[in-house]
Amino acid sequence: MTIPGDLLSIKNASVRLGLSEQRVRFLVREGDIEAIRIGNSWVVPNAALDKYIARQGGSAPKDHPRPAGTLPKIKALSFFSGAMGLDLGLEQAGISMLLACEIDKACRRTIATNRPDLALLGDIWDYSANDIRQAAGLDVDDEIDVIAGGPPCQAFSTAGARRGFKDERGNALLKYIDLILALRPCYAVIENVRGLISAPLSHRPHADREENWIPGDGEHPGGALLHILGLLRGGGYGVSFNLYNAANFGVPQSRERIILICHREGKKVPHLIPTHSQDSAYGLPEWRTLRDALTGMENVKHHHVDFPENRLKYYKLLGNGQYWKHLPENLQQEALGKSFFSGGGKTGFLRRLDWNKPSCTLVTMPNMPATDICHPTEDRPLSIEEYKRIQQFPDNWEVCGSLGDQYRQIGNAVPVGLGLAVGRAILSHMAGEEKKAPAGFPFSRYRATDEITWEQQALSSLRSTTAKKPSNSKNEIQYDIFADA
Repeated sequence: MTIPGDLLSIKNASVRLGLSEQRVRFLVREGDIEAIRIGNSWVVPNAALDKYIARQGGSAPKDHPRPAGTLPKIKALSFFSGAMGLDLGLEQAGISMLLACEIDKACRRTIATNRPDLALLGDIWDYSANDIRQAAGLDVDDEIDVIAGGPPCQAFSTAGARRGFKDERGNALLKYIDLILALRPCYAVIENVRGLISAPLSHRPHADREENWIPGDGEHPGGALLHILGLLRGGGYGVSFNLYNAANFGVPQSRERIILICHREGKKVPHLIPTHSQDSAYGLPEWRTLRDALTGMENVKHHHVDFPENRLKYYKLLGNGQYWKHLPENLQQEALGKSFFSGGGKTGFLRRLDWNKPSCTLVTMPNMPATDICHPTEDRPLSIEEYKRIQQFPDNWEVCGSLGDQYRQIGNAVPVGLGLAVGRAILSHMAGEEKKAPAGFPFSRYRATDEITWEQQALSSLRSTTAKKPSNSKNEIQYDIFADA
C-alpha cells in the first residue's frame, strides 16, 4: 500500500516516537494520537504526530517570572492552580491572576500554553513569601488583593484513607495557610472536598479502634477544619464558608465543594449568591442540564477512552438516565460480579447520564468500574470535549498531556461557574455591597454546613467527647477557636 507523504505508517510513527508499535496502536485506540484508517491499516498524519509530541512536551515548562508590565488594579495569585478552573471563574468576574503555582507537569503545560504571560512556579514548599512576590512582579509594599487555591484534597476525601494532616497533601493545606498569613492578602479563597468538614486532625483507622473507642486528642470529627479556623483567626482573618453544590451557580453538574473565603480585616464575606435552584425554587431558573451543556457539539471531534467489551454489552441494554438496576434481573448480579453483594446503592456502576438533569460529579477517569460516566445515548464514556463543556472551560482551552492527563486535570478542576460566584462575592464585598443569598437557601444536600451552625455542632461534639475521656493535659491540642465560643 502506498502511503501519501504527509502520512506515517504505525511502524514509522513508532520509530519517530521511540516507542513500540504496540504502544503506538494503544495511543491511537485511546485517542491520544489522531489517526486515519485506510483499508485495514491505520496511518498517522504528520501534523497529528507533531501535536502529540508538543502536548507531551518532554519536560514541563520551567519556572519563570511575570514579564515586566503595568500591574492590574486587582492583584491576585493562584496556588495549586491545576487546569485553572477556579482562576478562569475569578477572571470572568474581573479578577485576573499574576501568578500560578503548580507542580504537576501536565498542568504546568496547560497553564503555560493558555496563559504564557503568567508567572509560573512549581513546588509550593520551595518558595518564600518574598520569592512569590518577586516572581509576580510585586514590590514588598504592593497590596495583594486576592489569593486563591484548592490544595490537594485526597487527604480529606470521604472515599480515601483520610490521613488528614499526617498526609503530605494534608500538610500542603497548612503550607498554603502559612503563605496566606505571610503574604497578607486582603482576601483568600480555600477550596476543598466535602470531607474536610468532618475530617479529624489525626485519623485512627477503624481496624485500630477498640469496641468502646472514644476519639483521642485531634481524632474527633471536624478537628482539621477547627484547626484551620484557629490559624486563620489567629492571623486576624474573618472566615465564612459553606458547602456549595455547583449546580446552584449555573454549572450543569452536581458537584459539592467546601469554599472558605477569608477577609483580612476580620469581617465575614457573605455566602455565595445562587443563580439557579432545583425545581425553580426561590424564584430562580432551574438547574442547567447535561443537554444544555452539550448542545451544539454535533460536528466536534471527540477524544475519549472506551469501555471494555465485558461492560459495554450491558450499556447497550441501558437507556438515557439508567444504571445497573435497570438491567434485566437475571443480568444484574452477572454485571456487578462481587460488587453486587456490597452495601449501598452502588449508583456509580453502569451509569448512563440523563439528558434532562445536571451531570454527576466528573471524576478523573470516566471508565472505571465503580465510577463509570457513560454518554446518555452513545455507547462510550464522556469525551474530553464534553468534560470541558460540563466544567465550563472554553472550547479553545488547550488541556495538555495524555488522554489520561486531560481527564484528570478537568475532572479535578473547580467548575468555572463556581469560581465566578466566588469572584462576584469578593468584588461585592470590596465595593461595600450587602448582597445575601435567599434566606434558608439549601446550598447542598447537607444541613449545618455554614461556618456558624457547623462550628457550634463541632465544638459541642468535641466538648461532649472530651468530658467522657480522662484528662491528659500534656498532649492536649489547644484551639484558638475556643476563645470565640
